[in-house]
Amino acid sequence: MDGYFYALLIVGLVSTILCLVAGLMKKAPNDPTIYSVLAVEVVLLVYLVGSIVRVALGEQIAGEPWEFWGYMLTALIIPLGAVYWAILERTRWSNFVLAAVGVTVLVMGARMNQIWY
Repeated sequence: MDGYFYALLIVGLVSTILCLVAGLMKKAPNDPTIYSVLAVEVVLLVYLVGSIVRVALGEQIAGEPWEFWGYMLTALIIPLGAVYWAILERTRWSNFVLAAVGVTVLVMGARMNQIWY
């Protein structure tokens, strides 16, 4: 496990809990819930840049590179899609969609870590 995974773990779980609580409190998506998901996106962008640098410096991905980069691309799209959804549909249910992002990206990050090492 590396620092990128732990950053995803912390930010993803905090985002999930925040969005889940907001949904259970029957609140519409607001700045804290949307920004928490955007924070997950920022961590993923840092992970992307770090991965590109590591490969450029000669580090090898132990698994299939196409699989790693496929997970990375998909993980980068998920938060953006959820935020778009939350902006269009301003109901409490959108917070549950936002809550799913942190957990989903966390699982994908764990898989990316397995592929890398």
